[in-house]
Amino acid sequence: MANKAYQFRLYPTKEQEELLAKTFGCVRFVYNKMLEERIQMFEKFKDDQESLKHQTFPTPAKYKKEFPWLKEVDSLALANAQLNLQKAFQHFFSGRAGFPKFKNRKAKQSYTTNVVNGNIKLSDGYIKLPKLKWIKLKPHREIPAHHIIKSCTITKTKTGKYYISILTEYEHQPALKEVQTVVGLDFSMSTLYVDSEGKRANYPRFYRKALETLAKEQRKLSRKKKGSNRWHKQRLKVAKLHEKMANQRKDFLHKESHKLAKRYDCVVIEDLNMKGMSQALHFGQGVHDNGWGMFTTFLQYKLAEQGKKLIKIDKWFPSSKTCSCCGRVKESLSLSERTFRCECGFESDRDVNAAINIKHEGMKRLAIV
Repeated sequence: MANKAYQFRLYPTKEQEELLAKTFGCVRFVYNKMLEERIQMFEKFKDDQESLKHQTFPTPAKYKKEFPWLKEVDSLALANAQLNLQKAFQHFFSGRAGFPKFKNRKAKQSYTTNVVNGNIKLSDGYIKLPKLKWIKLKPHREIPAHHIIKSCTITKTKTGKYYISILTEYEHQPALKEVQTVVGLDFSMSTLYVDSEGKRANYPRFYRKALETLAKEQRKLSRKKKGSNRWHKQRLKVAKLHEKMANQRKDFLHKESHKLAKRYDCVVIEDLNMKGMSQALHFGQGVHDNGWGMFTTFLQYKLAEQGKKLIKIDKWFPSSKTCSCCGRVKESLSLSERTFRCECGFESDRDVNAAINIKHEGMKRLAIV
């Protein structure tokens, strides 16, 4: 079985918008109440770990007697808030994340509901959701008939738009494709990547282009009285600029990853720590602008759908220092050296040389050479 999500724009009525706002607020409230009780429990039994293991943690049902207005919203949305808190603690205890934090009004407004006894249905440009009944959506693509809806996540953006992400499950066992075409990709701060054939993605750098306009609009926002009508209008302008950049970036990355997944049977990349790179090298804006992490995620699932492969090689592999012609490894290579020169006489663009080495390392993993 495989999962696939489909995102659509929602167009709720005024009454539905009010209920959505209530649901977002109730989900946030329940999450914070459960987190508060868990913290108190941890403080109480911090010296007695054995007793802590046998404690039962609260559920959303506990709060409905004290706060009856919680009954007005989808109970599955509240149940998912509990699951999200459990996952947050699991990630904390495994060392993958920090201690769970309380959610405030500025946090992402979203909630998830599940399919139970046919409570979610799609029909002619509308979707039926618990409590909301039929709500209009823009079906820009069709969900195949053999896909079974499992859950839906409703989100409100900073610009006031509503989206629904429909998670589906379907039978999918793609035949593994015989690897005939392989390409290596070397991460590039300015162009996203350079491949082993010398081609560059030529990323448009949407954030850098909009930086001047964004700074101007943010200065205007800072001069206005917080909470006033003019402040709200200006806040919306800034939010729209951010949303436009995010959509442009996502569209470019989808198209670029689609081209690679269609053309090659195997793509080889380095397993990079982008957060560490941005902090260590002070390349924060450049790293976050091109969205390498999002690009590799898109590439991975697009290749997997076709039975193709994405190979990640170790981040410490000396792809830049190694000669792709003779295999000799240089002791040092500064970032300012953009042309790779080897004692054997080989000379190449630094990034192209690195991409070729990444490809060769990936082919060794595949036992092609």
